[in-house]
Amino acid sequence: MSEKLQDLLELLRFKKPIGFMLLFWPCSWGLTIAYDFKSELKTYFFYLILFFLGSILMRSAGCVINDIVDRNFDKKVARTKNRPIASGKISVTTGLIISSILCLIALSVLIQFNKFTIILAIASMPLAFTYPFMKRFTYWPQLYLGITFNYGLILGWTSIQNTLDIMPFIIYIGAIFWTLGYDTIYGYQDINDDEIIGVKSTSIKFKKSPKIFIGICYSITILSFFLTGYLMEFKYIYYFFLVAPILHLLIYQLANLKTKNSIVCLRLFKSNNLFGLIIFLNFLLGKLSL
Repeated sequence: MSEKLQDLLELLRFKKPIGFMLLFWPCSWGLTIAYDFKSELKTYFFYLILFFLGSILMRSAGCVINDIVDRNFDKKVARTKNRPIASGKISVTTGLIISSILCLIALSVLIQFNKFTIILAIASMPLAFTYPFMKRFTYWPQLYLGITFNYGLILGWTSIQNTLDIMPFIIYIGAIFWTLGYDTIYGYQDINDDEIIGVKSTSIKFKKSPKIFIGICYSITILSFFLTGYLMEFKYIYYFFLVAPILHLLIYQLANLKTKNSIVCLRLFKSNNLFGLIIFLNFLLGKLSL
């Protein structure tokens, strides 16, 4: 593989699928709770594929913009100093062109949905492209990321229902706190460098009590899933299988958290892909049991 192609794959994070999977899972949750599984399934699977493609495209576009905005910070952080734009292997102009192309392709995916969903998706674009600036101004960039990264949950709902309702927002709030928790864990990889260069994060803000803060975030996430099951009138089997994601958040992640061990933090962060899958299957089970 040529060096330029490797640099491009690194820029687009194709070798790190955890990012687009964490973007995709909330979309699948919203789509699943909205869909009527008594009707034919062709539309469901078609939309699931569209959201998957859209997640890959928009995550890659977002990474390019993030790397452009953070290039001067990235040069000073051990984990990110060799990123293509920070190291000068890919120019800012090339990055902007690549990001624009990805957004155009994503638009061709987006127009497959209803007009309301298209409008909502376009309205979210400022969120996606202003996120990289948040760490300069607030200790809560992870909260902003949660609002942005889980927006697809609302789109999954409206792609089927073509209207807004309280239901997706309950899960949306839970998903925001899920992201707030796992991205705080992720941030502990760079906390020493971040403090030196003046970057803000919840990892820094709550460095003296990380487990309490993350535990509160994950508890709100779990509460939202119980409330969703109640309002959706899911059968008892739904609550039985909620045990697995609860143990994953509170026992596996929280109990094993070591903020000074970057390898452990990365492993715990990546494990949220499994959590997203479990919740997807749980919502699917809940809907099918109605």
